[in-house]
Amino acid sequence: MIFTSRRNVLREKGSATEHKVAFVELFFDLVFVFAVTQTAHFLIENFSPLGGFKALIILLAVWWVWIFTSWVTNWVDPQKVEVRLMLFVLMLAGMVMSVAIPHAFDTTALLFVSAYVFMQLSRNIFMCWALAQHHQGIYKNFVRISIWFLLSGALWFAGALSDPEGRLYWWVAALALEYLSAAVYFYVPGLGRSTLEDWNISGEHMAERCGLLMIIALGESLLVSGSTFAHMAWTNATIVAFLSAFVSTVAMWWIYFSVSAEHAAHKIASSNNPGQIARLGYTYIHILMVMGVVIVAAADEFVLAHPEGHVDIKMLVACVGGPFAYLLGNLLFKRVVFNEYPRSHLAGLVALAFLAAAATLMTPITLSLTVTAILVLVGGWETVAVQRNMR
Repeated sequence: MIFTSRRNVLREKGSATEHKVAFVELFFDLVFVFAVTQTAHFLIENFSPLGGFKALIILLAVWWVWIFTSWVTNWVDPQKVEVRLMLFVLMLAGMVMSVAIPHAFDTTALLFVSAYVFMQLSRNIFMCWALAQHHQGIYKNFVRISIWFLLSGALWFAGALSDPEGRLYWWVAALALEYLSAAVYFYVPGLGRSTLEDWNISGEHMAERCGLLMIIALGESLLVSGSTFAHMAWTNATIVAFLSAFVSTVAMWWIYFSVSAEHAAHKIASSNNPGQIARLGYTYIHILMVMGVVIVAAADEFVLAHPEGHVDIKMLVACVGGPFAYLLGNLLFKRVVFNEYPRSHLAGLVALAFLAAAATLMTPITLSLTVTAILVLVGGWETVAVQRNMR
């Protein structure tokens, strides 16, 4: 145990800062503003079935780095110098990864992979070093996690060094291995697997971290539509398209934050099994919501660029698919946390499905306004329903 930390860097139980999100965590999240923006622009510039799948691979990788780091800062205290330095190192690597995103599948593949694998492994190694003498349960977890990420890292590098045609297959295999690892509790022969007791978390902290990332993602959507609108001629059609994009983003914020975000934190905190709820609700399901917001950002740019004319397949997928993924993510999250399917969300998903069938008969601006109206109605319906239940 010579090469381990003698100082305990875990959050102090019962302290005023046990559940608090530190400023350095918010500073760390700024890197992911850049990463999400880069991914959105990658999708906009490569909006096709293959391009969309590549954007999904990038987004899943970005999400996996961020959510694992959020789990780490749920346990260790970001006020400690060692933890802050670890986060700053990850921030630098995250900037490199983000810079490489636009050409991650061609000229900057090796740069993207090097930054990504470094972030995943260095964070896990830090946790092994920091906790070996202070918390054997979490220490053993990160030994198992490090082994899984060593295996996936080899697949990432194999893809980066292969020809462009085969790269996608290697990276799909790498991501599949990483997402599977958490689902099987990081089982390693001879070391066993993690238990849900080992993954006990602060529900308040995790809810706030994911909530802040949702604000970042929604803010990115506003940035895309705002920057696009600023460089266009301000006609009646583009003004209406911009207002529709703004209102739809507000509606998405309302759907997530007006009721569920704060209540979810209390629900998880009072649960007998917070690790299980957080693993499903935050680690896996939240990516659907982030994905939806990224697609909505692409849709906003498409509608602003061509508010009139006809709706093509690209416009249809972006305008309807983004809100559908976002609502579906919210529906599944509330099912996991509150054990119910909100009727407002089910109705919104059905309405979007019917809209998709009729979308080609509309103009892009009409489609955008209709989608916005559906999101506003979903948010309003849920708010009224929750207030009635609270009486």
